[in-house]
Amino acid sequence: MARKHSKRDPYGDMHQEEEAPAPAVPCWLCGRPTGSTIVWHHPVPKSRGGRDVVPMHGICQQMLITNFTNSELQRYGMDVEGLLANPAVRKFVDWVANKDPDFTATIAKKPR
Repeated sequence: MARKHSKRDPYGDMHQEEEAPAPAVPCWLCGRPTGSTIVWHHPVPKSRGGRDVVPMHGICQQMLITNFTNSELQRYGMDVEGLLANPAVRKFVDWVANKDPDFTATIAKKPR
């Protein structure tokens, strides 16, 4: 089995050029670049047969889970434009648009 590092040059990896950081992935809901934490969200809940995942901010996922039931999320599916047509979602996305990618806050629950 080959060695990962040479025995004779313990600082050999310091001579290599550093790679550029990977570009930030945009959030599926708000479109802002994701920060250090990426939440992989099922637009169609797993309990409703959803398999696809999309990258999101934690606060964006909290907002969806708080304001929609699994049945409602299943009806919207992968249609982000349909979600953005909802006044509560549009208001949230407009509010969060100028926030830092790692911004978090508590989302109040919708009265049912």
